[in-house]
Amino acid sequence: MRKQEVSAPSVVDALYREADDWHVNAGGETIHAKRLSGPWRRFKWLMASVWLIYFLGPYLRWNGQQAVLFDIPNRQYHLFSTTVLPQDFWMLSLLLLFFAILLAVVTALVGRAWCGFFCFQTVWTDVFTWIEERLEGPPAARRTLDKAPMTLDKLRIKAIKHGLWMLIGFLTGFSFVAWFTDAFVLWRTFFVGEANGAAYATVALFTAGTYVLAGFLREQTCFWLCPYARIQGVMLDRTTVVPAYDEQRGEPRGRGRRVEEAKAVGDCVDCNQCVAVCPTGIDIRQGQQEGCITCALCIDACNHVMDKVGRPRGLIRYASLDELEGRSTKPLLLRARVWVYSGILALALGGILYGLTSLAPIELKVLHERAPLFVLQSDGSIQNAYTLKVLNKTPEPIAVTLSVSGHDRMTLVGADMPIMADPGNVTPARLFVKIPRRDLAEVQQPILFHAETQLPSGQTIETERESVFIGPNR
Repeated sequence: MRKQEVSAPSVVDALYREADDWHVNAGGETIHAKRLSGPWRRFKWLMASVWLIYFLGPYLRWNGQQAVLFDIPNRQYHLFSTTVLPQDFWMLSLLLLFFAILLAVVTALVGRAWCGFFCFQTVWTDVFTWIEERLEGPPAARRTLDKAPMTLDKLRIKAIKHGLWMLIGFLTGFSFVAWFTDAFVLWRTFFVGEANGAAYATVALFTAGTYVLAGFLREQTCFWLCPYARIQGVMLDRTTVVPAYDEQRGEPRGRGRRVEEAKAVGDCVDCNQCVAVCPTGIDIRQGQQEGCITCALCIDACNHVMDKVGRPRGLIRYASLDELEGRSTKPLLLRARVWVYSGILALALGGILYGLTSLAPIELKVLHERAPLFVLQSDGSIQNAYTLKVLNKTPEPIAVTLSVSGHDRMTLVGADMPIMADPGNVTPARLFVKIPRRDLAEVQQPILFHAETQLPSGQTIETERESVFIGPNR
């Protein structure tokens, strides 16, 4: 945006005039972006490699089973040695909060970094266009091939390209399903027609979706379909660091060759390489705009040209609007929202870590019967009824021994034998507690129920739950 001291209405008018210069491809043409090597291109590939976890993660084994498995039919979610059940899904809300705030803080600081370097649409499109370039050549050759009449050679190239696109789409869908069922079992059953019907439907949807979105829609998905792009776009402000064109240094544009001509023009030689490499086809020199996904490929292109013409790098660089206009900028640690965002992130992450580290293999809940609260027995004792619910979070059935403490003369009825708790399920047990009336000193006597089991590994696990024994008024 241009440096000028104007009133608020003038600023709005200037923004509208600047937006009139934006070029948003509405799908009337296919963008064939040029590929140039450079630090940001390498960084982009490095960040994209994170998605290898998506493809390879289901094949990681842990204690003889899939390390990460979202077993929806059995309502069990295995994370290495930890099993998370629906009762522990409060951690999911914290996880969603963590990533939502992380997205907000990253966007506020460095713009649409998610869109530029991590978004699966961006990454898959980049891979698809890389395949296209390997088979069809640079942008000019691809445009010529698209306009050429169909020949056997063109048919062969197009068939190979679309076949590879479909293969990537299939592997995308297959890998998604592998997170929800044993990956090796899926390979054995899928191609012989023995897999679940939902697996075939999911793979088909992912294959078609990936093929269409990354192969054909490409930047149109970012412009018109993606809600995150719109949300992230409104989070930017004057202090956000994004790829930006230094207009004061670059204008007026020209290709001055003599010394006197070079002094009369800015550093921008109007080579349009920043536009040629942009995957969404925008001109970064028109200011920050909705089509910019902050992938920084224009920085590589501009620096490459600056090196050739013997001018300093950084005509296009990561910078804030305040920096470009010469205003003073605050360090990150002095910005209030950075501390607020960081505090929320720390709380959410702390809650998740606490939840994962405090997960017990078994849980015990105690429900006191309310009708009646107590029963006076013929032997003069007071009896209370309870329903104990044992949740087994282990993958194997276990025998759980129940006991109670809190009073010296207390008797537990119905817990002579251990109860068998099935894996991933809640097993109820109805028990009775008796205390002689003459030994009951309080109307409400605190008591403590205990559950103990021994895992197949030999480890003894204990858990307990507080309750109350209720008697008549004295």
